Amino acid sequence: QLQLVESGGGLVQAGGSLKLSCVLPTFTLDYYGMGWFRQAPGKEREGVSCITSSSDKTDYSDSVKGRFTISRDNAKNTVYLQMNNLQPEDTAVYYCATNPRDHQCTFDLEAYDHWGQGTQVTVSS
Repeated sequence: QLQLVESGGGLVQAGGSLKLSCVLPTFTLDYYGMGWFRQAPGKEREGVSCITSSSDKTDYSDSVKGRFTISRDNAKNTVYLQMNNLQPEDTAVYYCATNPRDHQCTFDLEAYDHWGQGTQVTVSS
């Protein structure tokens, strides 16, 4: 069964940084496009960033563009989300997910077939 394990969340002050990791311990990352999503209390899950299997395309939501960077290391079966200049509005549970259409980079939740358990990011003002 495909599993995704996120880590790296925590509590940080505004202006600080965190780096999230998403590991696939049981499947090869090469075959998947990947996405990072977040969900704040009382809000819908939203796309944050995505990357194709070969890293030839990435995308970011307007709210994080210029502050977050997505990357992947297929040899380590790991996807990363470097988050800089964090703001209180970035507070949410962050999820990674797999897209079997590996050349696709999209924020459409329906395109993703497996999800991690999430990692909490809290930014204090």
